[in-house]
Amino acid sequence: MPRMNSIMERWVQSCRRELLDRCLLWNEHHLRHALREYERFYNQHRAHQALDQAAPLRVVPDLIKDPGRITALDIRRRDRLGGVLHEYSHAA
Repeated sequence: MPRMNSIMERWVQSCRRELLDRCLLWNEHHLRHALREYERFYNQHRAHQALDQAAPLRVVPDLIKDPGRITALDIRRRDRLGGVLHEYSHAA
């Protein structure tokens, strides 16, 4: 399938640039763990330009247009894979 090939090439390129070029992998078990974490990050948290900066498996939040609410946002960061990947979310 020609279209699937281009999608996988893009995923491999992103995985390599965002994960594999930034960490030292010790063995196959460590590689598989890192790839599982990256897959979860890619599908649930990473912003995608084609989806208007939303993640594929996450609902797009409503836009905040009120300047008072924008300045009062409390954003939390969660590190994954020892700080190689970062997830950002609104604090409840």
